[in-house]
Amino acid sequence: MVSSLAGWLADPVEPGPLVIETSGSTGAPKRVVLARSAVLASVHATERRLQGSGQWLLALPASYVAGVQVICRSLVAGHEPVLLEEHGSFAEAVAAMAATGSTDRETNRFVSLVPTQLHRMLDTPADLGALRAFRTVLLGGGPIDPSLRARADEAGVRVVATYGSAETAGGCVYDGYPLDGVALATDPGGRLRISGPTLFEGYDGDPALTAEVLVDGWFLTSDAARLDEDGRLQVLGRIDDVVVSGGVNVPTPAVADRLREHPDVHAVEVLGVPDDEWGTRVVAFVVGELTLDRARTWVAEKHPRSWAPRDLVRLDEIPMLDNGKPDRLRLRTLA
Repeated sequence: MVSSLAGWLADPVEPGPLVIETSGSTGAPKRVVLARSAVLASVHATERRLQGSGQWLLALPASYVAGVQVICRSLVAGHEPVLLEEHGSFAEAVAAMAATGSTDRETNRFVSLVPTQLHRMLDTPADLGALRAFRTVLLGGGPIDPSLRARADEAGVRVVATYGSAETAGGCVYDGYPLDGVALATDPGGRLRISGPTLFEGYDGDPALTAEVLVDGWFLTSDAARLDEDGRLQVLGRIDDVVVSGGVNVPTPAVADRLREHPDVHAVEVLGVPDDEWGTRVVAFVVGELTLDRARTWVAEKHPRSWAPRDLVRLDEIPMLDNGKPDRLRLRTLA
């Protein structure tokens, strides 16, 4: 993958686009068509935002856009990326970076992770020591628990939260603010729209869906969001994450965020599943010792009681796709 992307980036003539599949975490994967110009726009905007470039460690699947961007950022900066999969541990991979990268070790290392990876690394002394060597750790792929970021800060790990998708050539919003050239807006229903040079060209083999989401230079995402007065983005969750249960609109991301604040919860996802009585039943999938009664009381202390989950499924861990996102289809089968 590294050598093929190196040739693609170096081609003196505009090459054919990349076709990258989405994760399919909520349904069938889509084939996203990305021009080289969009990928490079993202690479250069990331370099400007991070105020530096250098060698990257690939700790994510190279088949997804986040992995592709790690490889491209490193190659454009003149460095072969180091692949975690070729080493016995994260710490060993970082040691390999020191052996093959530049001598400016404190400012020239970067890595992209998902929250699950960061959580585990903070609990592993060798990995934590290696993390401190990175100038920046990009963190994306799903909601980030504020306590996780606080732990990273306290441990001396510099984290930047990213938001984006394959359709935007990867992360296009860093710590709530769009990269240079990227514009954000919301429609009257709160649906997030994105424009700029990093946008995809369309969905391979699906012109109808392309026409539905690419409108007048804007990509209509599936996310609900709000923009603060200073233009900072707050993603509220997917549009379809607002479920109607017993005639009440329930924003499941808000319920999940509340449950993550409980001291007996290590990880949680909240979904709506079909139900004969309620129309849609709100179900909490919890890693931890929380019971349904305590979960309902905890949610009701902050939100309307009608938002509280009707069911709770306790798990040893949240099932994840290989790109670090929760496997929603599998969770629904567990309900």
